[in-house]
Formats: sequence, structure tokens, C-alpha cells
Amino acid sequence: MKNFVQKGEVLTLTPAAAVASGVGYLFGSALFGVATNDVANGANGEFITEGVVEIAKTSALAISVGDRLYWDSTNKCVNKTSTAQQQVGVAVAAAGNPSATVLMKIGAALAAAA
Repeated sequence: MKNFVQKGEVLTLTPAAAVASGVGYLFGSALFGVATNDVANGANGEFITEGVVEIAKTSALAISVGDRLYWDSTNKCVNKTSTAQQQVGVAVAAAGNPSATVLMKIGAALAAAA
């Protein structure tokens, strides 16, 4: 196919802030990735945009398999707060309260029920 560019599991992107290896970053309002290495502010870096990652979560929060996870850009972790935050993935394993991380499938989830 002449118009194929790349697979897309890992993208080279330029964040507007420094991002440590293993930490997420939301580009615009819909593209979320996890840095594969430390990336400086304004520098190109590789970000995983598909797959399952172990990512920081709000410690005082229990998460169940299938919970929608939202990005808290201030605290650089995921939680279950949909207000003023963007959904970035879905939990694929339970995580207790307290705990520091959760296993998350990056990206799409089923549309919310009306």
C-alpha cells in the first residue's frame, strides 16, 4: 500500500513539558502516550500509544477490571474522575486502595451508556 506510514504502537511526539520514562502525557485532547525514555520539554521522544502499561494511579483509590481511567495531568497519574479530565484507558487488572499503580490498556473503550 502506497499510503501506509507506520504501525502506530509507538509514535515520535514532542511534549510541551518534560516527561519521565514510564509517565503518561496527553497530546491535545485525544492522543495519550507513555514515554519510553525521559523526554525533555520541546524535544522529540517516543511514546507508546497502544498496549497495556503499568501506570501510576491515585493511591487512595480502588480500581476494578474494566473501570475507565482518566488522566490527571497535575498529579501525572490515572484515576476514575471524569470531570475535567480525559479518558486515556481501561483497567485490565484490579488495584486496591492503597496502591501506587494499575495495569491499563491504553486507548479506546466502549461508549458510555446514555
